[in-house]
Amino acid sequence: MLDQTSVSPALAAALAAVRAPIEAARGLPNALYADPASVALDRAHLFHAGWVCIGYGKDVPAPGDAMPVDHMGAPLLLLRDRDGALKVYQNVCRHRGMILVEEKRNFGGVIRCPYHSWCYSLDGKLRATPHVGGPGLNAHEAVNRDATGLVPVRAGVFLDCVFVTLSPDAPEFDDWIAPLRARWADFADKPLFHGGEHGAFTLELTANWKLAVENYCESYHLPWVHPGLNAYSRLEDHYHIEEPGAFSGQGTVVYNPTLDPELAFPDFEGLPERWDTGAEYIALYPNLLLGAHRDHVYAIRLVPDGHDGLKEHVDIWYASEEAAQGERFAKLRETNAKLWHGIFVEDIEVVEGMHKGRGAPGFDGGVFSPAMDGPTHCFHAWVADRLG
Repeated sequence: MLDQTSVSPALAAALAAVRAPIEAARGLPNALYADPASVALDRAHLFHAGWVCIGYGKDVPAPGDAMPVDHMGAPLLLLRDRDGALKVYQNVCRHRGMILVEEKRNFGGVIRCPYHSWCYSLDGKLRATPHVGGPGLNAHEAVNRDATGLVPVRAGVFLDCVFVTLSPDAPEFDDWIAPLRARWADFADKPLFHGGEHGAFTLELTANWKLAVENYCESYHLPWVHPGLNAYSRLEDHYHIEEPGAFSGQGTVVYNPTLDPELAFPDFEGLPERWDTGAEYIALYPNLLLGAHRDHVYAIRLVPDGHDGLKEHVDIWYASEEAAQGERFAKLRETNAKLWHGIFVEDIEVVEGMHKGRGAPGFDGGVFSPAMDGPTHCFHAWVADRLG
C-alpha cells in the first residue's frame, strides 16, 4: 500500500528508473494505477500542487451563472460576475463551512447560504448576516464583513478552458501557460464559439486517468486502434511534440477529413499555411487533452473517479458563430461530433486494457520505444518529478 501523501523509498527507487533516459527507462509502477492509495498522491502532488483545468468558460456563459466543481475533493465555485469576468471561489460559506451552491444555476443578485442565510455578491463580498448579533440584529462587531468574503482561488483562462491552482507556490498562470501559448499563438487570442448540442459529450472509462493521457499523446497506436483515421492521416505523417515538464503530444501534416464534399467549416482567420493540412494534439499536464485544427478546436477534460474510474468531458469550439450555431452547418457539426466520438470510443478498449494489465504482479512499468514513445515518456517523467 502507498502512504497517503509521501513517497516511500521503494516508490522513490521506481520513480528514479522512470526518469532515466528513454532507452533505459521504465514506466510508472503498478501502484500508481492500481492502488487506491494512489489517489491521495495524485491529489496532493499532481492536482492540488499546480495548475489544473476545472471547466470551460462556456459552462457559465451569462453574468450571474455559477457552477459548483468538485476539484479532487476541494469544493470550488466557477462563476461569471456582473462584468462578464470569470471568477473562482471556494464553494463554502465563511460562517460554518456550508456548501453554498449544489447545482449549476444563475444568481441574479446574491448567493445565499442555505444554512444561516449569509449572503455574498458575485464579487465574493459578504453582504448580509441576518440575526448574527441576536434576533433582529444583523451585524456584530466580531464579524468583519470586509474581511469575511468568499475565499478567491487563483484562476486563468486559455482557449476557453478555465484553470485553477490551490498552491501558493505555483507560478503565475501567464508564465505557466506561456510555452503552449507560444506554440499555439495562431489560436491563442481567437474568438471561440461552442458547438452547442453537437459540441459536447462525455465518456466514462474503467481506468486510471494517467493511462488516458499517455495513450492520447502518442501516435504509435494509430494503425491498429484507429484504422479509419490512419487511412488519411498515416502513422508516418505524424511527428512528436515534447515540452518537458509541461506537455507532450503529436501532430500531423495531412489533416484533411472529408465530412461533406460540398460544405466546409470556415477556418480561423489569419492562420499560416502550415495549418491548411496540419493539426496538433497535446496533453497539457495533468488533465487536459487538446486538439487544434484550422476550423475547430476541442478539449477533453479528464476527471478521475477514484484510482480506477474516469470521466472524459469533450467539448468542441468553432471559428465563427455561424459554424457553431447556424442552421447551415447543423448537419456538419453533428457529423464532426460523431467522428470524434467514434475515434475516442476506439481508445476505450486499450486504455481499459492497460488498466487491467496493471494488475499483473511484478509488472515493472514496461519499456519505451525511443523512436515512438517519447511523448509518453515525457509525461511519465513529469509525474515522477512531481512525486519525487
